[in-house]
Amino acid sequence: MTSSSSQPLSLKQVLICGAMIVTLSMGIRHGFGLWLQPITQEQGWSRQAFSLAIAIQNLSWGVIGVFAGMLADKLGAFRVLLAGAVLYALGLAGMAFSPTPLMFALTAGVLIGAAQAGTTYAVIYGVIGRQIPAEKRSWAMGVAAAAGSFGQFLMVPVEGQLIARLGWQTALLVLAAMVLIIVPLAFGLREPRHGATSSVRRSQTISQAMQEAFKYPSFVLLTAGYFVCGFQVVFIGVHMPSYLRDKGLSPEVASYALALIGLFNVFGTYIAGSLGARLAKRKLLATIYISRAVAIALFLIVPISPMTVYVFASVMGFLWLSTVPLTSGIVAQIFGVAHLSMLGGIVFLSHQVGSFLGVWLGGYLYDRTGSYDLVWYIAIALGVCAALINLPVKEGAIVRPTPQPA
Repeated sequence: MTSSSSQPLSLKQVLICGAMIVTLSMGIRHGFGLWLQPITQEQGWSRQAFSLAIAIQNLSWGVIGVFAGMLADKLGAFRVLLAGAVLYALGLAGMAFSPTPLMFALTAGVLIGAAQAGTTYAVIYGVIGRQIPAEKRSWAMGVAAAAGSFGQFLMVPVEGQLIARLGWQTALLVLAAMVLIIVPLAFGLREPRHGATSSVRRSQTISQAMQEAFKYPSFVLLTAGYFVCGFQVVFIGVHMPSYLRDKGLSPEVASYALALIGLFNVFGTYIAGSLGARLAKRKLLATIYISRAVAIALFLIVPISPMTVYVFASVMGFLWLSTVPLTSGIVAQIFGVAHLSMLGGIVFLSHQVGSFLGVWLGGYLYDRTGSYDLVWYIAIALGVCAALINLPVKEGAIVRPTPQPA
């Protein structure tokens, strides 16, 4: 798959390569919760130690994601994807052989977080924004997000079986080899040189684009709301397997639950992206966040069983990453696509700060109280706040002053 210096990439090429990359990158990360108990039990570490490493991973992903977005906007996604794939493989291998919590935090945390910054949504969405017409952009972002969800559905059961059959260390090495498939796929996203087409002309510097965004209230509201998304999904993704084990359910129930989240999120993200092309994205976001709060509250109220877990996982799956195409779509609508990967990375940094707190608080409060209940209650309250925060967002293109002739 190649492209000329002047012709944009085809829709089919962008979606196939982008979707497969997101499937691998997101599919692997969604299964990290399955390693919590095998690693902590064999190494004699606390759940907080494991949780802190995954929390650092999410923070590293968010912080480095801003710079990865800058590089992708300036140089194209190809080089960033190559570097991300190599870092991912090194991080998974390092995770397998980390002898101490500190080394585990550096490999599973910093290194894999940096790898995810270069192989997931901000970079792929930048390509979509630059290469796909505006009228199809929200739908295409929904397809890419759905691919990440399919990756969870596909990869989590695979990871569970790898752990069961090969042991947790060998399973990580197998994943390290698998993630290198991103390298050949990245060649399909080699973009035309920036500036070759009118759709990516840059009238602003990076500094000007950032200043404009942070002075715009709707960008700040979107960024604050995305914090909640990260808190909820990463807490559930990492700690729900252990929560279910604590309640007396088998590990298979947790694996199936995470797989159901991935399966139903395929539909949720695709539908969200499609609806975002026709309806107000801010209202859709508010509906998603309030629905999450209701779903969590009901899950805590009803007696727990495999069936209630599967129902909860299905509902949460439908809402899981459906915020992603809508949030990125609003950013593209407001500011255009010239700095989309960078601005998307900034919004995503807020998501990852929420992820850091969600996964770390889960481990910290469990070790202190012996229960996850308080973190569940925080997730409910934050869902209500996020719904209210997104309602005032203005989705129209920002009005910039017309440059005066010299």
